[in-house]
Amino acid sequence: MSTTEHGEPDLDDEDFDDLDEVEPPLVADPVTRPLAVTGIVAAVWSAGIGLTVLTTITLIGWIAAPRSALGTGLPGVFRTAVGFWLVSHHAGFTAPHGRVGLLPLGLMVLPGTLLFRGGGWIARTGRVRGRYRIGVVHAALALAVPYAVLSGLLALAARSSVVRPSAWQALLLCFLLALCAGGLGAARALVSTTNRAPWVAMLGLLPRRARSVAAGATGATAVLLGSGILIFLASLLYHLPQAKNLFDVLKPGVVGGILVFLIGLVYLPNAALWAVAYAVGPGFSVGAGTSVSPSGVFVGMIPAFPPLAALPEPGPAPIISLFALAVPFIAGAVGGVFTIRYLPTSTTEAAPLWGFVSGVLTAGVIAFLAALSGGPLGGGRMAVMGPSAWQTGLLAALEVGVSAAIAAWIANWRVLRRVPPAEAAPADEPETEEVEFEDPEPVLASIDEPSLPEGVIPIDERRRRQPR
Repeated sequence: MSTTEHGEPDLDDEDFDDLDEVEPPLVADPVTRPLAVTGIVAAVWSAGIGLTVLTTITLIGWIAAPRSALGTGLPGVFRTAVGFWLVSHHAGFTAPHGRVGLLPLGLMVLPGTLLFRGGGWIARTGRVRGRYRIGVVHAALALAVPYAVLSGLLALAARSSVVRPSAWQALLLCFLLALCAGGLGAARALVSTTNRAPWVAMLGLLPRRARSVAAGATGATAVLLGSGILIFLASLLYHLPQAKNLFDVLKPGVVGGILVFLIGLVYLPNAALWAVAYAVGPGFSVGAGTSVSPSGVFVGMIPAFPPLAALPEPGPAPIISLFALAVPFIAGAVGGVFTIRYLPTSTTEAAPLWGFVSGVLTAGVIAFLAALSGGPLGGGRMAVMGPSAWQTGLLAALEVGVSAAIAAWIANWRVLRRVPPAEAAPADEPETEEVEFEDPEPVLASIDEPSLPEGVIPIDERRRRQPR
């Protein structure tokens, strides 16, 4: 190899031959699996990790506490761990003293997180066909179906003469949780390459009007749940001496005290929803014939569980607790503003309608969560625990819906004052870009124009040449 007069290397043909002999580095193709196989693997992975975590906690409790309480021998401990795993999906069970359905909603975080990651893994590695919305549904179903079947089999295997888990609840609730959490995980995987925040980009998968209503309902629900947590914690702090007395009655010891604290922590979402039911109006029950509502507090003997010390004293409701009645109206105002902020409308009468729709959707979510937050705690007096789902949903629809409608009308009126109507309600933009998972876009064939004889001018060209 020689050099040029400018000092640059002069490559000849032999040098190029040497370069051709160098093999390019190998790039591994992404591994893709059939969708059904990917769903089964993700379901087994999610269930296996969840069972491992709860089995470890059960073993610690079995060693520290009386061993007969958590099963006899390691097989009994494993059945107890499977029961806890089913409880984390809100699947109830039957015990000698009656049916138990008052289950902690906080435990759903563990399987929900695992299923969320499993849905994202399916979207990235599985052969998901179709456009993004159909692909999300396919990925969620691929995870939910085997997960529900596995849960039903575990519910049958965990049955004993003492505890009998509900197989149909395990099938239904595990399927719903896997469908929702797995679908969110798959949608999150699709929008992970965008520059927007993940949850904002996931809302972008919906049509425009559904996106605005969902944003309003999300904001209102967040205000309700956050206010419920604050109301419960404030009441528990006010009744802290009573909580300490209930803790001393249990005498749990060091390890038992940690377990009692963890149990109270996973029941925190239940307590927040009971506080929301109190703020909405109907209140909740802590046993048959009891009521805790703004109209008055009527309770009797309660279980020795420290979080229950947050209950007000029997009699008229405390004056300070009546300030909680403003919570649903504040939540509705936030939801109405969010609805219009996402998509204003030039039709004045349509703004309160969409605000009311977001409030009704919020009420539906709260009613569903309220139904999950309560349930029987055995037979007899403890068979009625928690809020009434239909009463809470109905009053929430009226309070949150009306306030959301008013707030949406005011917010839209302010938008119309600042922006001309033509700009306030832009024409419907095209839907979010359709993303193909696997199939390439079709290639359109091009058709050449037919050639004309020499001297023949097309009609369009002749018209352009005519003088005007």
